[in-house]
Amino acid sequence: MDARLTADPSLAGGPHARATRGLLRFLTCGSVDDGKSTLIGRLLYDSRLIMDDTLATIAKDSRKHGTVGEEIDLALLVDGLEAERQQGITIDVAYRFFATPARSFIVADTPGHEQYTRNMATGASNSDLAIILCDARKGVLTQTRRHSTIVSLLGIRHVVLAVNKIDLVEFDQAVFDRIVAEYTAFAAGMGFRTLVAIPLSARFGDNVTVRSPRMPWYEGPTLVEHLEAVDADTDAASRPFRFPVQWVNRPNQDFRGFAGTIASGRVAVGDAVVVAASGRASKVARILGPDADQAVAEAGEAVTICLVDEVDVARGDVLAGPQDRPAITDQFAAHLLWMDEDAMLPGRQYLMRIGNLWTPVSVTSIRHRVDVNTQKQLPARRLDLNEIGFCNLSAAQRVPMDPYAENRQTGAFVLVDRFTNRTAGAGMVAFSLRRATNIHQEEFLVDKAARAALDRQTPLVLWFTGLSGSGKSTIAKLVEQALHREGRHTYTLDGDNLRHGLNRDLGFTDADRVENIRRVGEVAKLFVDAGLVVLCSFISPFRAERRMVRELMGPGEFIEVFVDTPIEECVRRDPKGLYAKAMAGTIKNFTGVSSPYEPPETPELRLPTVGLTPEQAAEAVLAHLRRILPR
Repeated sequence: MDARLTADPSLAGGPHARATRGLLRFLTCGSVDDGKSTLIGRLLYDSRLIMDDTLATIAKDSRKHGTVGEEIDLALLVDGLEAERQQGITIDVAYRFFATPARSFIVADTPGHEQYTRNMATGASNSDLAIILCDARKGVLTQTRRHSTIVSLLGIRHVVLAVNKIDLVEFDQAVFDRIVAEYTAFAAGMGFRTLVAIPLSARFGDNVTVRSPRMPWYEGPTLVEHLEAVDADTDAASRPFRFPVQWVNRPNQDFRGFAGTIASGRVAVGDAVVVAASGRASKVARILGPDADQAVAEAGEAVTICLVDEVDVARGDVLAGPQDRPAITDQFAAHLLWMDEDAMLPGRQYLMRIGNLWTPVSVTSIRHRVDVNTQKQLPARRLDLNEIGFCNLSAAQRVPMDPYAENRQTGAFVLVDRFTNRTAGAGMVAFSLRRATNIHQEEFLVDKAARAALDRQTPLVLWFTGLSGSGKSTIAKLVEQALHREGRHTYTLDGDNLRHGLNRDLGFTDADRVENIRRVGEVAKLFVDAGLVVLCSFISPFRAERRMVRELMGPGEFIEVFVDTPIEECVRRDPKGLYAKAMAGTIKNFTGVSSPYEPPETPELRLPTVGLTPEQAAEAVLAHLRRILPR
């Protein structure tokens, strides 16, 4: 079988393929124990880049940590962490440099274990080519398919299918052909420009740098021949000009420059540019490189750009050409790889970093989840660890972005958990949603301050949170009654009441609870804008959603009241008989029993209700309010 699965004359061996090319960044990926680290070790060893003292150390470590008997374990050249050597696995991404007479290379060795998929995605994000390894004995596995899907989503268009450990199946061509056929069928719709299959043994070097005499049936290139020949030029300099501003350099009143790395395109002194988000136009006055002024700069160069005008530009802004600007949007569709152990729930707010800009963002809906084994699009209401979905997202502000397929620098983003600061997901922009450009914020002649002045009160939200049976609704009713007697204009939003109308379509899964509070928060915001004192009585079990509602309001407009009642007391009260049913298993996802409750860490008011009557608790709330609300 011809291993060159795509017609590309530059992939053939011989003098034409040995022409000197530029730097190639590639990664190795695939399932655990497929031989990724060993392959990179073989490339370094055969390139004669290993010092004698390093080789002696590896030989010593091989006797302690090695897996190949008395031989030198080449995988130890890459697996540098003690934990990696003890377990015999790759954990972190390891980058190595090597060169041949024809080309220079930077290779990323990425983990094969499913729990380290995020590390694999990190290595793939900066690569031009991927080597997908398969153990000849095991064939195409789930992790092989997952890594291939991620490689495709991250825009890598050149792939090598390295069927490794071919020596362990007696160099059998039938085994190789079967694996190639299965993988080719799986990858048919992934958009790979080149897909080359090579049978090899990383341990013994067969078809790595030297053609193996033990596989006369294979007529394709060795791995190094192919890496030297493949044309992976992304041609970033020919794309539209994009310059994400990383730093505004203002050492004195006479100098103002914008520092960053050009993501794509080229720019010259005198060129017209615009600030993408605001549309403000200017021209380039100076371009400062690492050493001195320069007339022109292009993709990949770190420079400082000075403009002829005092245009308002901040970190996170993007300078672009006036004729080919990025989309400016706060709603967009994207492919999302979820990397956090806590599931992604639509409606929950995260922090998004796109370029050098940070902004809150939430997933408004999951269009589908991708089955990595079949590539089928499946319905989903959440994304769990290592799952891939196609989602609609909404940002808190309008953001400049390009489709990832057109620009990997301005179309990629990460999501960060706002409480743990963990990287939660990696995203690739697909397109801006058209509705984002057709909807504008309407300004009214009567505003919140005018409405509040009419009632002579300060609008705010009293947010009562606590377990079912804690007494939230009872206390909220007493507080509203007292405020009404004082002439305050109020309204109460209660969880049970809203589930009979606005939220009647929601259940009690974590995803539905998040959406429940998101809707309540938006309604409460409208009531505050109307000038009212709004009392909200909801279990609201997750800190993230309570924080989201708080951030919808202005300073001082959100008062969190934690009705702190131990679950034992709530079970004893059990006014609706819900705990008994939950403990019997007839009610699923019940907070405090089969679903978690995250108590507030710094509420404005904490009400320990054991030993406190509802009237006393209500009076404590009113005493707090009297210090805030005008008489």
